[in-house]
Formats: sequence, C-alpha cells, structure tokens
Amino acid sequence: MTACDICGREAATFVRYNGTHLCPEHFMSYVERRVKREIRKQIDVHRGDRIAVAVSGGKDSMVALRLLSSVFNERNGVEVHAITIDEGIDGYRPPSVDIVRRFCDANDVGFHLRSFSELGVTMDEVAPVCGDSSPCTYCGVFRRMLMNGEARDIGARFLATGHNLDDTAQSVMMNFVRGDVDRLARMAPHQTVMPGLVPRFMPLREIPEKETLLYAILSGTEFWDGTCPYWEAALRNQYRDVIDGLEDRSPGARYGILSSFDAIRPMLWKDLPRSDLHPCPRCGEPTVGDSCKSCQLLDRARSRIRNR
Repeated sequence: MTACDICGREAATFVRYNGTHLCPEHFMSYVERRVKREIRKQIDVHRGDRIAVAVSGGKDSMVALRLLSSVFNERNGVEVHAITIDEGIDGYRPPSVDIVRRFCDANDVGFHLRSFSELGVTMDEVAPVCGDSSPCTYCGVFRRMLMNGEARDIGARFLATGHNLDDTAQSVMMNFVRGDVDRLARMAPHQTVMPGLVPRFMPLREIPEKETLLYAILSGTEFWDGTCPYWEAALRNQYRDVIDGLEDRSPGARYGILSSFDAIRPMLWKDLPRSDLHPCPRCGEPTVGDSCKSCQLLDRARSRIRNR
C-alpha cells in the first residue's frame, strides 16, 4: 500500500509532476484549493452578481459547475446559472442534458437550455456538408454564439467554461503553430469587458484532465462520458497527442506551456489593437465585420443542406 504523504492513509493517486501521493480527501482538497485560487486570480465577484457556467454534462464542465456552485451561493449572494447547448446530435446530447438538469434541480442552480434548432440547423445536418472544414468549426462557433447570447440575456457578469489544463495547453500550442497572435491574446480568461461579450474565465485551467476525472469520481459527481461522433475530425486531436507525448517524457510540460503563455500575455495585450465591435445587423451578436462568423457559417450550412 502506498501511503498519503500528508496523513499516511492509503493514497488514491500519485501526482507525477510534483512527486506527491495523496489520499482521496487530500487530493480533493488539493484540487479545490487550486480552483479557488484561480477564481480569485481571474474574476472579481461582488454580492448580487450572477455567474453563468457553460455545462455540457461531461466531467470537466460538471466539476466546474459543482465547485462554482459550492463557492458561490446564497451565503455570499452570488447566483450560479448553468447554460447547456443542444447541438442536435442524436443519441449523444440528450443524456447529458438530463444529467445537468438533475444537478441543477438538486443544487438550486438556474438551468438554461439553448439549441442549434433555434438557428434552423442541427449538427447531424451540418456535419455531412462541412466540406474542407471540420464539423467542430461550425459547432464551436454556433455554441459560442448561443452561450454568449444566453449569458448576456440572463444578466451574467461572467461566463465560466470547463477547460482544463490539457485543453488550455493545446489551445496555446495551436495558436502558436498557426501564428495566430490575435487569437492567442484573446484567449480566456478575459481581462477586458468588450461590448456585447460576457467575459469568460476558466476555473480548471491549472487542473490536468486526469485529475478532473478523478475528482469527479471521488466526489460522486454524475457526468456523461459519451463520445461525440464527430470528434475524430478535430485538428485539436493532433495537438493532444503531441502534448501528451511531451508530458509523458517531461512531467510538467503542460504547466510549462501555460506558464510561458502567461508570462508573455501582458505583452500581447499591450500591443493588441482594441477591436471595434458592433452588433451584427442580422443576429445582434458582436462582430468586427458586416456580419458575424456565426451568420456566415449558417448561410453556408443552410445552402449546402438545401442542395444536398
């Protein structure tokens, strides 16, 4: 039996990047301390504020929702609301919606459901007509549009996402490789409130995916572990493999990527020109052009669906 380095009880996990063995209780405390620290670093919350959480029903978003709803509640006068997006993927999304709804009912969390069907499409219709683009391109743009719109409509001051350390390191690496400095600088957590955009923050950005999974299991958090049928087309998978390989050979590589990004981020903000955002004349979402990316992709998808 391997003992916990803190209390001597049987360890539940070995944290390879810092060399510690932790029992279930001390592992959960370890995760919770880091999440609370990230919350304090990223947002300044006041009594009466409303926080929205983007919740798919998967392990990461359910852990984020669980932790945020325990930190913010009626004792400190901060409301937590869950926003779930139904992309229209038969057999995949409905079970996770039920999980989120059950959690919200049991924990006095506001529940809000939006659907791609409001836009006149479903991902099951869009995926076959994506052409050279990945289905994830369409899905991501439409989801962000609906999440931001709902968060703004309910008066949320912040919008939390369940992105973990693995997700964040992959996003940083993807933007570096593409040379997309603007997108790199605009990654959450957001420090500046832009017109029409609810600033996003990421309470799990320093928690590795494996630790999020273990926390969900140890805490008894119900989550949906189904696999999206369109996941294989995502470019992100290639970066996941690369970073997993780096982490395997050099424990702490993901933290190295994140900390390097955080070190240069103030310089990116300093040189980044402020976007001249205005409401899209068609949907009202903020954009810098004549129409937003969501409306452009919707036009393309609807045309291709009609012409199939």
